[in-house]
Amino acid sequence: MGDVSQKTLAEFREACRIPGTGIPLPKSPLYSVVMATVPVLVRLLFRIHYRGIHRLPRNGAVILAANHTSHIDPFTIISGARRRTHYLSKDSHFEKWFTAIVMNTTGQIRTHRESGAADALSSASDILEAGLAMGIFPEGTRSRRKEPPFLSEGKTGVARLAASHPDVPVHPAAILGAREVMAPGDKIIRFGKRVDVTYGEGITWNEWVVHPNGGDQDEESIRAIIESDEQGRRDLIGVLYRRFTNQVIGTLAALGAP
Repeated sequence: MGDVSQKTLAEFREACRIPGTGIPLPKSPLYSVVMATVPVLVRLLFRIHYRGIHRLPRNGAVILAANHTSHIDPFTIISGARRRTHYLSKDSHFEKWFTAIVMNTTGQIRTHRESGAADALSSASDILEAGLAMGIFPEGTRSRRKEPPFLSEGKTGVARLAASHPDVPVHPAAILGAREVMAPGDKIIRFGKRVDVTYGEGITWNEWVVHPNGGDQDEESIRAIIESDEQGRRDLIGVLYRRFTNQVIGTLAALGAP
């Protein structure tokens, strides 16, 4: 990793580590059935065209980071990935009978808004520790802008997860056209509309943090972060989180996210 020792990278990970919840992941015995049928239906109903699927790892932990303009976004990502992919879902999705069936069948993770972002990230950390695919929307919620550009400034959760799991690749995924199928607030799904999904190249935090076009850190600068007092360390790492997040959002825009 450039001029940064493995020892320093390991210590840096500890400084960024998000502890898991210790709660076992929900079982989803019907997920294989879902994956055998839903992708076919989704591609047919929404005329989805995929690019870059070959870039996604077939096994092991991965973070799939996509723009978010529609309720159908998770289904487009999961259908393209063709592997068990978990999302963090809010309470209300588990309270209505239809969406509850979907959430429980596909093993999505229930999160409680009142518990805050830290608990949500701990649940996401559980998923990555289990070697599974984690879907995340860096913007935090669906864009409710009425006119393009719809892509909003990202929240740093994607960077925090990447830093906590520094050897897990983050793959940006740009979704174009989903808003025309079902925009925020819509009650009607417009079938037959074309949706394009493009998966970008993956990069791990350890690769990014030393890359001159990424974090641009070396042994000395990372050691300075590790050896800072708690507030100083938080501030310095926060700068890197923001830079990483901004680059993920920039990559989504370059891939065609509206």
